Amino acid sequence: MGAKNYWLAFLIGASAGAAVALLCAPQSGAKTRKQLRKGVEDAGDYLEDAGDYLKSQAERFASEAHKAVQRAKDQVDSVVDKAGDVVSSAVKNAQSLV
Repeated sequence: MGAKNYWLAFLIGASAGAAVALLCAPQSGAKTRKQLRKGVEDAGDYLEDAGDYLKSQAERFASEAHKAVQRAKDQVDSVVDKAGDVVSSAVKNAQSLV
């Protein structure tokens, strides 16, 4: 079983255990359902916030990667230009010797 499947099974089991514990609690059904509803709403809010955070981090990392690639491209272009100048100079020097 892969790590992803392991954690998914763990979360499902933990959620099922929590739901059973709440359902078997010595309190009224209405109060238990209210707690479950609040817990689901809180979990939804948490997941939404976590999703927003992950999205912003992914966008930031993508932007930084794009900048790094652009810097590398600019450096390669600069090196190619310098190499072209050196080759051109060498060709001119060789032609002047002939």
